[in-house]
Amino acid sequence: MVNFTLDQLYLWINAFLWPLFRVMGLFMTAPLFSESSISLHVKIGAAILITLVIAPGLPMPDIPTGSWAALWLAAQQVLIGFALGFIMRIAFAVVILAGEFIGFQMGLSFASFFDPGTGAQTAVVSRILNIVAMLCFLAVDGHLVMLHAFMRTFEVLPIAIGSLDINGWGVILEWSGELFLSGMLLALPLIIILLTMNLAFGILNRTAQQITIFAVGFPITLMTGLVVLMIVIPQTAPFLMQLFESGYETMMRFIQALSTR
Repeated sequence: MVNFTLDQLYLWINAFLWPLFRVMGLFMTAPLFSESSISLHVKIGAAILITLVIAPGLPMPDIPTGSWAALWLAAQQVLIGFALGFIMRIAFAVVILAGEFIGFQMGLSFASFFDPGTGAQTAVVSRILNIVAMLCFLAVDGHLVMLHAFMRTFEVLPIAIGSLDINGWGVILEWSGELFLSGMLLALPLIIILLTMNLAFGILNRTAQQITIFAVGFPITLMTGLVVLMIVIPQTAPFLMQLFESGYETMMRFIQALSTR
């Protein structure tokens, strides 16, 4: 019969509990893992499995489980994991923003539907580009690379009571600031083509005023946008790969800036 003391039980709980909080924080916001279409039981099971893999090799702080210090440490780990997942979520927000730009130029800004993944109304073009981005993310094992980068954060910022450098949050703000520019760059080819078409329609309307430009222009703009979208989407893979790589690098820069050690 195997016997163990209450102190040993507390030690095992601590070794498992603290990394679990950081993993659960990641699963709240990270792409794929935070999708509402994935069962909560699957998410919890995956979080427990990942924690069981990484916990044995991590140094644990000697903190009583029921103390205020333990509560602060738990909140700290959830916040760190939440921020790491949010960094990668921003990469997908770039794609959604590009879809909003394109849909507006195509005249599809009114065409939206409920997205079960985000729980909000999403433009049709944004949804298409988001699916393409997710497929690229899975095709290059982006979820595994993200988890590998996440596990490395325990080496740079071990689980311990201590203050977090405020400069770390500045890294997220800097990364968020690139959202608008990256979204514009992704949508730029279609925006230029559709703006040129609208300019041509404006000139045509001035020279041939008997033509009802709204009746003619909308279907032409829509069809042109769809054709260009079909041509451009296969070429977006290198841009998306670069975007994901930037996300992984930002995760590590965030942790390094956050650490005061």
